[in-house]
Amino acid sequence: MDDKLIIFDTTLRDGEQSPGASMTRDEKLRIAKALEKMKVDVIEAGFPIASPGDFESVKAVAEMVTDSTVCALARALDKDIDRAAEALKPAKSSRIHTFLATSPIHMREKLRMTPDEVVENAVKAVKHARNYTDNVEFSPEDAGRSDFDFLCRVLEAVIDAGATTVNIPDTVGYNLPQFFGELIGNLINNIPNSDKAIFSVHCHNDLGLAVGNSLSAVLNGARQVECTINGLGERAGNAALEEVVMSIRTRRDIFTCDTKLDTTQIVHCSRLVSTITGFPVQPNKAIVGANAFAHESGIHQDGVLKSRETYEIMRAEDVGWNTNRMVLGKHSGRNAFKTRLEELGIRFDKEEDLNAAFSAFKELADKKHEVFDDDLQALVSDTIQESANEKIKLVSLKAKVETGETPIAEITLSIDGSEKHAAAEGGGPVDATFKAIESMVNSGCNLQLYSVNNITTGTDSQGEVTVRIDKSGRIVNGLGSDTDIVIASAKAYIDALNKALAPEQRAHPQRL
Repeated sequence: MDDKLIIFDTTLRDGEQSPGASMTRDEKLRIAKALEKMKVDVIEAGFPIASPGDFESVKAVAEMVTDSTVCALARALDKDIDRAAEALKPAKSSRIHTFLATSPIHMREKLRMTPDEVVENAVKAVKHARNYTDNVEFSPEDAGRSDFDFLCRVLEAVIDAGATTVNIPDTVGYNLPQFFGELIGNLINNIPNSDKAIFSVHCHNDLGLAVGNSLSAVLNGARQVECTINGLGERAGNAALEEVVMSIRTRRDIFTCDTKLDTTQIVHCSRLVSTITGFPVQPNKAIVGANAFAHESGIHQDGVLKSRETYEIMRAEDVGWNTNRMVLGKHSGRNAFKTRLEELGIRFDKEEDLNAAFSAFKELADKKHEVFDDDLQALVSDTIQESANEKIKLVSLKAKVETGETPIAEITLSIDGSEKHAAAEGGGPVDATFKAIESMVNSGCNLQLYSVNNITTGTDSQGEVTVRIDKSGRIVNGLGSDTDIVIASAKAYIDALNKALAPEQRAHPQRL
């Protein structure tokens, strides 16, 4: 295993714990398919005990994915492990990931367990999981703040019990690269049976060091990294998959291992996750940001023109840039549309959903000369949202903006099947639109974030709007896209309202 680094992607589980980033079953399937196409080794699909919706999502991913191992998270409780095993039954290759905290503060304040009880329960959980699969992972939560000798004791015991992967989480992003790498090396060297398991790391980004800590761990013997697309995750996020993978791929002079990932799929996965969650990628984000391979400085431009390697340490094409095909337009037929979606890993279970998406495509193609892959991703997301969220629908919108006059928005909504109309003034057309919507819905929500991004280039590009609202402490994101930014804003706000006003089905899992 020295030359192979396992990539464990937890976008669908830990990434979803970002406030407002919850995904539907169909959205999780789209991301899982993209991860499988990228040849991710392990896909952590969710936390089945958290809710019926999470259980069904994990089960659906297990049914669909055939080339990657599908993993489910479970606390060190029999009921959690049983539920995870049930969800994973259809999987061609499955893993149960169970965990229990080992730091003094977690054992004392949260678990109310003695160290002996923690060891006993950890061993019991691993043995129970082994009744269902021989691929069992154990994580000592908050390992980064755990006593070293106790950590050795727990890990030795769970390996003896049958854990094939032991994962060391820096749960609160507390560690520094040099010391975290040394921790991994010392664990491997001091645990007698360390050769019987793969050592893994799961690093959070609270100090901006998740990738650095992960790479340091790999240099010291870790052979699995847990990460997410775009570094998505609770608080400051997780180690970004694209940064970990490309660091190792680029610096083969330093690393003695590599991944099997098809890195040309990275940009596609990044954009898909961004579109579905409504979390935009900052332009200067490494690897997947819009400016990651852009050069404005005259000196840099001159150097790159003479020899790319003067200022670029990797090729843009190797991570999937410049692969966006402009193959569809207003004359494209239904079969071409369906075929291109399937190439992007998008399939509709219901014929009426495909018809609705094709109709929306035709409307978009009348507004834009060329429809890009990113446009299709946004269009499908809009269609799925409209199909899933039936309570409030946008019927029509008219916004009036004139120099020296107060903007006015007139809007018609379908609310529970009944049409309502309202008009409102505002500081701008978007403000007026939101006020008109609220005058009919009276949601009691607080707007926390309003963000606009262009999906593709050009003045005819669709605008993608992200809206984040808070209702009684529950935070949700709404996403909308259109060539008219006011309409996109209305769609995003309505999408957020539909989520906020729907019954909450998902409880937050205990974190790693």
